[in-house]
Amino acid sequence: MGRKILFVTTDQQRFDALGCNGGTVARTPVIDSLAAGGLNYRRAHNQNTVCMPARSTMITGQYPRTHGVVSNGIPLPVEAPSIAGYLHEEAGYRTALLGKAHFQPGMDPKHQWTENRLAHLGSTGPYRGFEHAELAMHGYLYQWHYDKWLETNCPEWIGGYYPLLSAAGLNEEGGGDTGAPEVKQNPIPTAMYHTAWVADRTIAWLDSLSADEDWFCWMSFPDPHHPWDPPYEEVRNRVDWRDLDLPPGHPGSREKIVEVLARKPHHWLDWYEGRFQNREGGPAKFVPAAMTDDQLREVTAMIHVENELIDEALGRVMTRIGERGWGQDTDVLFSTDHGELQGDFGLLFKGPYHVDALMRVPLVWRPAPSAGTTPAEIEEPVGHLDLAPTFCAIAGVPVPDWVQGEVLPTAPGSGRERVITEWESQFPDIGMKLETIYRDGWVCTSYGAGPLYEGTEGELYDLAEDPLQWVNLWDDPAHRARREELLTDLADHLPAHREPALAVEAPV
Repeated sequence: MGRKILFVTTDQQRFDALGCNGGTVARTPVIDSLAAGGLNYRRAHNQNTVCMPARSTMITGQYPRTHGVVSNGIPLPVEAPSIAGYLHEEAGYRTALLGKAHFQPGMDPKHQWTENRLAHLGSTGPYRGFEHAELAMHGYLYQWHYDKWLETNCPEWIGGYYPLLSAAGLNEEGGGDTGAPEVKQNPIPTAMYHTAWVADRTIAWLDSLSADEDWFCWMSFPDPHHPWDPPYEEVRNRVDWRDLDLPPGHPGSREKIVEVLARKPHHWLDWYEGRFQNREGGPAKFVPAAMTDDQLREVTAMIHVENELIDEALGRVMTRIGERGWGQDTDVLFSTDHGELQGDFGLLFKGPYHVDALMRVPLVWRPAPSAGTTPAEIEEPVGHLDLAPTFCAIAGVPVPDWVQGEVLPTAPGSGRERVITEWESQFPDIGMKLETIYRDGWVCTSYGAGPLYEGTEGELYDLAEDPLQWVNLWDDPAHRARREELLTDLADHLPAHREPALAVEAPV
């Protein structure tokens, strides 16, 4: 019997959502305990700031430009490598994915893609190297396993969710006490909510295994991604939005927001004031300047209730792992695909905005206690690329040639220098391309040429002096040498683009 692997992901969760990373609203004792007893990576970045590219990097261990899913709307090819399949084939691991997958476009009521057809066909896999898959998304859209479970067991609660689609397309209505965007007061009982369901199905799958089997289980929670509609009884009992402050990254007034955004490339301020539609990161018609402070507070309350429910669901799974006798031999890795602006710069949702709110992600690895790893906080930069090779190290198998990352360091002093994030728009009329490097406490982003930019624009931030990334130093002559040094390093460490590029099949 070897070491088992529980890989836990959330969706659109900020680095500072967790108590172990400085969060002060949501109570996350389970994750905090894993961090205290393991390795907490203080500078982990994704390789893309939206769902499908980030998740495709997790399963392949490759940059978006290599696996080809450079934006949402591009399905990960069927033949793409899968670290789950590799562990199954090379090490005999039992494999399962419970919850959100999103390697293929999700708004798919016609079930064009396999991922969205499985439940309709009554199938639980195999799928992409996972022997068993039961899938969920951010609510109900009559296409995933959770949807079928709701239809069978509690159809009366289906209408409590915020509608993912409306007759006009993506639903953009506000709700709650303040009319906040994509908020709804959901009457569903906590036990019927998708967070509880993901934990229930994970426990059921683990209980199907014999005691001496090794396993790799990806438990993937759809929250705290919008829409924000957790069980409202939990909201009333846990967090009152009226008690919340604006986040530290919020400039505090409309005048200050405009002052901060005006220092950045123009699509920042254009989005805030409604001249640019951020179609790739949130509701197309959302204008951040129209959002009130109270609406932001209510969204924040909803998000943190969702964070608490995730932590409690993970606690139930950890308890079951202990009851099965696996506690000493199970590695737990916790992360998310990307962050959430959540009021930083006066903005909400996500998109082509390469700042800590979206790039910096929680990453905790609690090695199996039997491994004897010394707990540590690790400041060196790491990324989602490094998950796949780390799974191989835990399983005791060689890292395959198609993986582009490295095994996560298990102690400070690894010498890791940089982490890179990239963005390519799925819409030709936007055509935005961003390449970002974090190194030595600096964030440098190069903008490629396209309909919105000439290719000479960019962003440069000194996090030691400007941790909120309000002061763009890109055009500051005093920092030109630093900028050019970082751009050279960035170019030297990015692989070539996949050729030919994959087509956008379902832009969202």
